[in-house]
Amino acid sequence: MSVLLGVLFHFIGGFASGSFYIPFKKVKGWSWETYWLVGGIFSWLIVPPLAAWLTIPDFWNIIAHADGSVIALAFLFGVLWGIGGFTYGLGVRYLGVALGSSVILGLCMVFGSLLPSVYYELYPETGKDSIGVIAGSSWGQMVLLGLFICVLGIVICGKAGTMKEKQLSTEGTDPHGMEVKTEYKFGLGLLVSIISGILSACFNFGLEAGKPMADVANELWKAANPEQGEFLFQNNVTYIVVLWGGLLSNLIGCLFLAIKNKSLSDYRKPNVPILANIIFCALAGTTWFLQFFFYGMGESRMGNGPSSWILHMAFIILIANMWGIILKEWKGVSKKTVTTIALGILAILLSVMVVGYGNSLK
Repeated sequence: MSVLLGVLFHFIGGFASGSFYIPFKKVKGWSWETYWLVGGIFSWLIVPPLAAWLTIPDFWNIIAHADGSVIALAFLFGVLWGIGGFTYGLGVRYLGVALGSSVILGLCMVFGSLLPSVYYELYPETGKDSIGVIAGSSWGQMVLLGLFICVLGIVICGKAGTMKEKQLSTEGTDPHGMEVKTEYKFGLGLLVSIISGILSACFNFGLEAGKPMADVANELWKAANPEQGEFLFQNNVTYIVVLWGGLLSNLIGCLFLAIKNKSLSDYRKPNVPILANIIFCALAGTTWFLQFFFYGMGESRMGNGPSSWILHMAFIILIANMWGIILKEWKGVSKKTVTTIALGILAILLSVMVVGYGNSLK
């Protein structure tokens, strides 16, 4: 039952992540960097402390009394994760939306799910699964099989996206709904995508680094609620610090683009529905944060190992592709292309079932 709840929570989180950009489509008269930063203020600065306040009464004390190295590492990984997300656009610019997204998301999934276990192989820690334990156990092998199937599904979806781009236009849209003009430079694009994919996986590393804060929240809750299992919202305190780092890197990136594109005046443009834009950005930013709110709930049921990160990424990719179909982004393509994207989605669904089954064997 615990595993089923974990899968359900990860699905809800994936649905939030795969859907958050839809309110951004309603923003009018603002450049991407403008509404991305406004939405980010809600995602990374306003909503996380509010969520922690609602679920962890003493969260500020937990942060204040945490070891300095814990805060620093969680913040650093948040900065790196923010850079990875921000450089995503360069990957899709030089490789195309489909291929760039596939490379970045695939690498993010692999590195985010496996590198922590490699670290614990080199520096063992009680309660942490090393790559040796995972590879040498039946449940771990099943999880790794699910990871392989999911990466295969991403590759198939990427192939379908490439076919779609060739059939419909030379341009595509990124996950935020922005049109992207492709300048195919395979070598440079592959390098940027590898960097982006690795850095984007740093959010999971940030959760690992900030785990001592989550452990304190968990122990306080279990002391007040004996025999109730693990605290569903223990990660909410860790998110605050990790997302501070993400806010810093995205703030610098957005301000750079605003100066470069001369879009700083967006906030005082005439005939722009500023209040409506802020509301849509707030809705998008809040929805974005909900992915990790529910990720933390899923992680409390399944553990912060490969299973949680694989399911999180798989559901994001699955929901994003499903929205593409619902919004008729695949209208006008050949039957072969539709079949290809359907196969990719089925592969990702299969990977979710395999990972869930593997975790149930643990």
